[in-house]
Amino acid sequence: MHKATVRDRDINGKTALVRVDFNVPLKDGQIEDDTRIVASLPTIEYLLKHGCKVILCAHLGRPKGEVVPELSLAPCADRLSELLGKRVGFVEDCIGQEVAEKAVQMQAGDVLLLENTRFYCAEKSKNEGEMLEFAEKLAAPAELYVNDAFGAGHRNHASTYGVTKYLSPCVAGLLVEEEIEQLTRILIAPQEGFVVVLGGAKVEDKIGVIKALLPKCEKMLIGGAMSWAFFKAKGMEVGLSLCEPESVESAEEVLATMGADLQKLMLPVDVYMQNVAGDHQIKYAAADAIEPGWDALDIGDETRKSYADTILKAANVFWNGPMGKFENKPFDEGTFAVAKAMGACPGFNVVGGGDSVAAVTKMRVADAIDHISTGGGASLEFLEDGSLSAIEALDSK
Repeated sequence: MHKATVRDRDINGKTALVRVDFNVPLKDGQIEDDTRIVASLPTIEYLLKHGCKVILCAHLGRPKGEVVPELSLAPCADRLSELLGKRVGFVEDCIGQEVAEKAVQMQAGDVLLLENTRFYCAEKSKNEGEMLEFAEKLAAPAELYVNDAFGAGHRNHASTYGVTKYLSPCVAGLLVEEEIEQLTRILIAPQEGFVVVLGGAKVEDKIGVIKALLPKCEKMLIGGAMSWAFFKAKGMEVGLSLCEPESVESAEEVLATMGADLQKLMLPVDVYMQNVAGDHQIKYAAADAIEPGWDALDIGDETRKSYADTILKAANVFWNGPMGKFENKPFDEGTFAVAKAMGACPGFNVVGGGDSVAAVTKMRVADAIDHISTGGGASLEFLEDGSLSAIEALDSK
């Protein structure tokens, strides 16, 4: 990794502003999955070991610049306290007088979590002056900046990018370092035996990584609603399957521009579809036999076997996105088939994206995955060209 990390600078006894990724799922004020909080522990503990005062900032959900109590980071402070075995302070704001006062009162080894940065519109403002003004206030209590929020590494927001203008040094945390190192292994993988598995709904969200990795891989397996966009782009019937115009346009662009590499692109050969208007009957069909009025919701048996066999032979494999409407049974079976194959794959395997991670966890094969990325969108963007804008803003080694 060409960027400096917490190991590369003198941080002893300093006050560190640490951008973490605590964008965790909440239900009735309770954290449903603390994976991202757990992932932040190595960096926090490293800073504490070196006598730092640790001020954490993060976002949660999409409050759109308003204070939304249901999106408060307070539950994260409680959970982090349990994980660290020490009290983590919490401030009901991320800038201002109360933050300044609490920061002054901190002792070496103290941890303070600030409130959701997205309670301020300026955090995501496209007006650079407004964004930087907020970033300066956010940076005010600290002496150095640590970015350990890989999942937000592709966002030029105040807490990920703007603060680098006001603090020095600016370094990566241990989670960001690990993510970059593991994803770089995928990025530079030899073509032979390199398999990419992409699912989800929107081709336009993944067209960059499709164009970047299709020439580099041996096979690219497409699933989920992305498949129906490719079907429609090829003139096939998709019935009432989820198929947004933007996705179809992106699929058409891939088919028109990728030339000989298209032979590596594998689409489902069969599907499971449901009658939308009638009795919601579920029917198995060939990919070219989707009927009007029916909704394709998962890859079929032959595709599942073909995809699993391809994954099991892979030397390096990257998976992002479900193979069907994963949240509804029985249309989670295609995703589970891929998850099972990922767990059994003897090659180097990486999983990114919430549904994909949920699938390997539910199939109890997460321990067999070499690297589970904390950033779905960030991992895809990194694989496009090997960089993320917020990470690039950090100091070089």
